[in-house]
Amino acid sequence: MKQPKKVRPRHALAVDDKAATVTRLKRIEGQVRGLQQMVDEERYCADVLDQIASVQQALRGVSRMLVKNHLRHCAAAALGSDDHNKRAAMINELVEMIGR
Repeated sequence: MKQPKKVRPRHALAVDDKAATVTRLKRIEGQVRGLQQMVDEERYCADVLDQIASVQQALRGVSRMLVKNHLRHCAAAALGSDDHNKRAAMINELVEMIGR
């Protein structure tokens, strides 16, 4: 049986979501620069590790925002479509995302 062609529609974030995402990513960028400075200054390992954990948590927050946006807009549109290929491609995409 032939596999459905992978369709990956590209949609921009809603304006509010985009602004919030960019703001959070800029804050994370600053945290990463702070990490580099901590290493340069040979700061205590536990302090550096605490900051790394903070950056990871911040990235998980951005990821949750993007997943929510993806489900509300991209996935909802594809799964509500009459096009079987679009639905199948989105299901495959979501399964891949869960597996990451």
